[in-house]
Amino acid sequence: MNSKEKAYAIAKQLMYDNDAFSQWLGIQILDLDAGKAILKMTLRPEMTQGFGIAHGGISYSLADSALAFAANSHGRKSVSVETSISHLLAVEVGDVLTATAIEESLSNKIAVYNIRIVNQSNKLVALFKGTVYRSSKEWL
Repeated sequence: MNSKEKAYAIAKQLMYDNDAFSQWLGIQILDLDAGKAILKMTLRPEMTQGFGIAHGGISYSLADSALAFAANSHGRKSVSVETSISHLLAVEVGDVLTATAIEESLSNKIAVYNIRIVNQSNKLVALFKGTVYRSSKEWL
C-alpha cells in the first residue's frame, strides 16, 4: 500500500465514515497523502451567525478535520493538543471553502501542521495552526 492509499484508507474508511460532524459540514475529500489533506465544503445558511456570515466555528472545524486527516495519514493515531486560527475574510452563504493541510514538522511524538483556507476566488479566508500528539497506536 503506497502513502496515498494508506492516507485514504485511514481518513475515508476509518475516520470520515464515522465522523458525523464532518459529514454534516458537507466536507469533501479532494486529496490525501502522508502529512497532507485537501478538503472542500460549501457554507450553508444554518452555518451562519447573527451577522449573516459564517460562524467562526465552521472554518475552524473544516481546518480541524484537515488537520486530523493529515496527521493520521502516517498510520499512527494522532490527536490535537494545541490549535489556533486567524479569520482573515468573512465567509458568506454559498462560498466554497478549500482547506489545505501541510505538515511542517514531524517527530516521534509531536507533529505540527499549517492549514490554509481559501474561498472559491482563491482569497485567503483563514490560517490555522495545529500541533498533534502522535500515539504509538496504529490505525491499520
